[in-house]
Amino acid sequence: MLEPAELPSDAIEIGRIVGAWGVKGWVKVLPYSASPEALFSSRRWFLQPSERGASPFTGTVRLRIKEAKQHSGSVVAQVHDVEDRSVAESLKGARIFVSRSSFPTAGEDEYYWVDLIGLTVVNREGEHLGVVKELLSTGPQTVLVLTYEQTEDGKTKACERMIPFVSAYIDNVDLPAKRILADWHLDY
Repeated sequence: MLEPAELPSDAIEIGRIVGAWGVKGWVKVLPYSASPEALFSSRRWFLQPSERGASPFTGTVRLRIKEAKQHSGSVVAQVHDVEDRSVAESLKGARIFVSRSSFPTAGEDEYYWVDLIGLTVVNREGEHLGVVKELLSTGPQTVLVLTYEQTEDGKTKACERMIPFVSAYIDNVDLPAKRILADWHLDY
């Protein structure tokens, strides 16, 4: 069941096991995304122990997934060779990683947040606006949070800038070039 493994170089943490589900060895998962397709598309999950608490394993282990499905706002999964609730319960708190290469292909003009983090953002005038540090979901839209440095009176300080990630302001996302072109000015 818990096969020691090496974490893939492109592994992304996508959820956490929050406990057992039912009596036949299923686990309940808290996904980190509102659209947890990566949990459904991958049949190999990599687990690492929780930062705190006891764990039945150390290092990284691989789970082979029989089935994963949405259930009442979370995800439940059946693991190969886990037949009872006590074994499933022992995995509580484990962090779930999936290889980025096993994510489903994003649609046209759709992007995984993890792919946008670290991209450089420039405006139409070629001015550097910053580097994507994180993304925020505000409900109706997503916002890019950029970091950049600003020098005033000979002192350099780290600053943040936010740009709505909507077509009105984002002209182009070029993943291979690690660049986003935005209709945004330095003084906004």
